[in-house]
Amino acid sequence: MLSKNQSKLLRSLQRKKSRQELSLFMVEGGKMVAEVLAAGWPVHSLYVSEEYAEARQAELLACTAPVTLCSPDELSAAGSLISNRDAIAVLQIPQELEQTPLQPGQWTLVLDRINDPGNLGTLLRIADWYGISAVVCSPDTVDVYNPKVISASMGSFLRVRVGYQPLDSWLTALPAGTPVLGAYLDGQSVHQLSSQKAGGVLLMGSEAHGIATELAPFVTSKITIPAFGGAESLNVAVATAIICDNLKRQS
Repeated sequence: MLSKNQSKLLRSLQRKKSRQELSLFMVEGGKMVAEVLAAGWPVHSLYVSEEYAEARQAELLACTAPVTLCSPDELSAAGSLISNRDAIAVLQIPQELEQTPLQPGQWTLVLDRINDPGNLGTLLRIADWYGISAVVCSPDTVDVYNPKVISASMGSFLRVRVGYQPLDSWLTALPAGTPVLGAYLDGQSVHQLSSQKAGGVLLMGSEAHGIATELAPFVTSKITIPAFGGAESLNVAVATAIICDNLKRQS
């Protein structure tokens, strides 16, 4: 059974300020909690139903964090999901990345002002799918440890490193000659890109605002996804997936 203090802690982690003050965030749902345990991420505490505890007895015994048995109603009331019958894990937030180094032959995804939690979580899944292990976000991008971001990432937050930095400073520090592809409505078609085996940076802005004007000088190639219908734009996650697929075909 959850105590008042435990319930208060879990509810507080839905707020960015509390997550930052406590250096904690939560993961909800049985499948994702199982992934966390398998990945060995530092766990602060676990809150699980009796049924989940029985099914995952070996993993829970191997975890050194305290485990509290709860009813499904308690789990749903304390978390952000409409229904959660299995588990919540409270995890330690890792130290902020000071710099995200570029890996030869690899791509780094850079995100400018992505405000929707579902979009950011989906972008982490896309990065994970296409083997992109590092994502750099502008400071005004939604917090990666927002419960909705974590949920939408479907566990990809465990495999993709995310850092928040002023993008103009980060782009300025790139090695000379680093390709920086920026997604625009008036760029070169991604279907006509030359070979991109060297990797580089893929810069994406939000659907509403696009890439900030002050970042345009860092873009070495403007790219676009050709339209064949009447839609004005694509969702940033959809656009990123299409571009990543084309980059991988040409690498």
